[in-house]
Amino acid sequence: MSDPQPRPTQRGAVPLLLIARVVYFLALLYLFFSSIELMSTAFKMSGRGLAEQLLNTASDPIAGLLIGFLATSLIQSSSTTTTIVVGLVASNALSIQLAVPIIMGANIGTTTTNTIVSIGHVTRPAEFERAFAASIVHDIFNVLAAVTLLPLEVLFHPIERTALFLQSVFAGAGGMSIANPLKMVVGPPSEFLAERIPFTIPLVVLALALLFAALQGMMRFMKGIVLQRLEGLFDRVLFRNDATGFSLGLVATASVQSSSATTSLVVPLAATGVLSLRRIFPYTLGANVGTTITAILASFATGSPAAVTVALTHLVFNVMAIVIYYPLKVLPIGMAKWFGAYAARSKTKTVGVLSVYIALHVLPILYIIWSAQR
Repeated sequence: MSDPQPRPTQRGAVPLLLIARVVYFLALLYLFFSSIELMSTAFKMSGRGLAEQLLNTASDPIAGLLIGFLATSLIQSSSTTTTIVVGLVASNALSIQLAVPIIMGANIGTTTTNTIVSIGHVTRPAEFERAFAASIVHDIFNVLAAVTLLPLEVLFHPIERTALFLQSVFAGAGGMSIANPLKMVVGPPSEFLAERIPFTIPLVVLALALLFAALQGMMRFMKGIVLQRLEGLFDRVLFRNDATGFSLGLVATASVQSSSATTSLVVPLAATGVLSLRRIFPYTLGANVGTTITAILASFATGSPAAVTVALTHLVFNVMAIVIYYPLKVLPIGMAKWFGAYAARSKTKTVGVLSVYIALHVLPILYIIWSAQR
């Protein structure tokens, strides 16, 4: 006998279950992005004014690099830091020569959110190893790029010269802006909470609680049959090859104007094994390029050729870094894998690696203080 046909109620239950799962996942995704936006809002409440003061104290290229790193770590937005730099250059408060290393540092500082997201997996060593490696491959690429290009820039100014040439091409471009759909959706709740809780630390604690809650829900959702389906989607479509991964990172980051959000999103995907570090690397390169769009548009609005030049240096720096280190991708990927494996080996090593990571945010402060007192 043939199997009985499914009852109408059974057939209808499958689409309803699928719809419920999709809605649940979208709610978790919304909570994830909202927590990142709330964290950014909390840092900006106390950090933006301090960031502007820091940027004004740049006295040499190394100090500029460290100041850019610290300023962006405080406000968790390289786009915001670069936009502030554009404004300072437009008002002649900062030179182009000092603006370039600040922008290099901003590229490094924007990756802090990724590491915070990876800590959500710290209780599961296998997941934490993959998540931590995925979070710091962006750091490692940006640090290698800065270490390589800063001395060349100080000696020969290739980034500034290229940006000046591009500025002459774009001369006369009028101001324009693009909408930020992610900000429109997650911004109002963040602003509402910031008005009700006008203190940085409670807001950061709340943001971290929401972030980890969203991560836990996403991890449970992605396992099993859902994980298998996602693997097929990412492997065959979104991250089919390096070009599609790079394009996705560029378009997504340019659209939402936040590389912190778009690169943080792939960390839990790496933790669950949906994406490999090799697939994530070109995506982060695309995000690096996509995050330059906001400042470029802001510079056009100033009408200042110097400001346009500075904004374009961010793009030129990232493109040059990609030209150098994409062919050498085995270096940043290999280093990230090693650090991920080391950090996940034991609780002691995890604490040690995270302590070093925190110290790297403190040492620049000491250098800046010493540099200012010379």
